[in-house]
Amino acid sequence: MSPSVGSENLQSPVFLAPMAGITDLPTRRLVQGFGAGLVVSEMVASQEMVQARPQARARAELGLGLEGTAVQIAGREARWMAECARMVADMGARIVDINMGCPAKKVTNGLSGSALMRTPDHALSLIEAVVGAVDVPVTVKMRLGWDDRSHNADRIARRAQDAGVSMVTVHGRTRCQFYKGRADWAAIRPVVDAVDLPVIANGDIVDGATAALALKKSGAVGVMVGRGAQGRPWLLAQIAHGLGQGPAPHVPQGAARIEMICAHHEALLAFYGTELGLRCARKHLGWYMDDLDTPRALRREALTAATPRAAVAALRRLDPACEREAA
Repeated sequence: MSPSVGSENLQSPVFLAPMAGITDLPTRRLVQGFGAGLVVSEMVASQEMVQARPQARARAELGLGLEGTAVQIAGREARWMAECARMVADMGARIVDINMGCPAKKVTNGLSGSALMRTPDHALSLIEAVVGAVDVPVTVKMRLGWDDRSHNADRIARRAQDAGVSMVTVHGRTRCQFYKGRADWAAIRPVVDAVDLPVIANGDIVDGATAALALKKSGAVGVMVGRGAQGRPWLLAQIAHGLGQGPAPHVPQGAARIEMICAHHEALLAFYGTELGLRCARKHLGWYMDDLDTPRALRREALTAATPRAAVAALRRLDPACEREAA
C-alpha cells in the first residue's frame, strides 16, 4: 500500500531522491511521466532562494501544483528556512522537505545538511519554524547519524514527529561514510520503531530485488531511489510494479529510446539555455550510453559535441545499439 504524506495520497511507495545537479525539472518530469510516488527537487539553499538568486529559484521549479511533488530546502537559520518554505509553498509545492542528510563538505561546513544531526536542538528549531510557516506537509531526509558512534536518527525522528513532520526518509549511512561501503538498511529499523510516521529507506536501491530487501530489513513503508535511476528514468515504475504497486512501465527500445533521449536533451537545453544546457546534458547522455553499452568513439562524439545539432546527430546514431539491446 502506498504511503500518505499528510493530506497527500501518493501513487506508489517508490520515490526519486533529490540529487544536486541531476534531478532538475526536465529530469523529474521524465521520471514522473513513467511513474513515481514522489519526485523531490534538488536541494534549494533557503537564504539564496529568499534573496532571489536565479539558480536557487530554478532548482525549485517543478511543474508545481501537481501531485507527488516536493521541494527540498536547506539552511541553518530558522528565519530563512521558514520564509523559503512559505515561498515554495506559495509557488505550488505540495510538500516541503528539509535536508538533514547532505554529506558534502560545502554544505556541512556551513552547518547545514547532515551537520544538523550533530546539533539536534538546533535542527528541531528549524523543523518547528518550517512546520509553523506552511500548511502543506513537511518531511525530513536524514542519515543514520554523523558517524558510527552517534546514530541518533531515531531520536531526531521522534522529536520531528512531535514537531509536526509528516514523513521521514533515512539514508542507511552516516555522514562520515559519504557514499562508501554499503547502506545499512537494518539500521533504519530503530527509526521505524520510534515513530508512527511513514519511514522511507534510501541508499543503494538500484532494482526490485534491492528495494524488496531494503523494505524487509528496515521495516520501512517505501524506498527512495537516487543513483540507480540515472539513465533509467523508468526504474522507479519498474520497482513499484515489482512490489505490486502499479502497472509495468513501457520501457522504450530502439528508435523509441533514442526519441526519449533526444527529447530529454532538448528539454534540458530549453531549461538551461544552449551553452549551459549542453554541459548539463552530458552527464545524462553518459548514463544513457552506459545503459546501452555505447561504442567508445560514438560516446566521445556525443559528449564532446559543441552544438545541439552535432549532439543530436550523434544520438541518432545510437539506434543500432538500442536495437542490439532489444534483440
